[in-house]
Amino acid sequence: MARIRFDFGLLTLDATLLDGPTAEAVLAALPFTASVLTWGEELYFEVPVRTPREPQARAVVTPGEIVYWPEGPAIAIGWGRTPISQDGETRLAAPCNLFARADGDVSMLTSVPAGTRVVVERLD
Repeated sequence: MARIRFDFGLLTLDATLLDGPTAEAVLAALPFTASVLTWGEELYFEVPVRTPREPQARAVVTPGEIVYWPEGPAIAIGWGRTPISQDGETRLAAPCNLFARADGDVSMLTSVPAGTRVVVERLD
């Protein structure tokens, strides 16, 4: 599947898209730019994508999983605790569609402050 890049200015994160309707919708909307928001050890940003919640959507993610939050609509990347996490999990605000996996360590996103501009583009 295709690969995308999240360019936060001082650092980039590449990811591989998974098969599915959400990944296709994100890919079709590229490239786009957004402003980052943070919530605990999660960052998220609005995206020009509108797609419904998939049956396998979930709120607890593993660091490295990149998801689409239909109610945002936003992309969310979590790497640790959020204000509602329990027992060390990464719990997002609501169930989200998994659409990509990071190719690198997402914990580096700790250094990305709210308000940072992110450019999301296709790599291949």
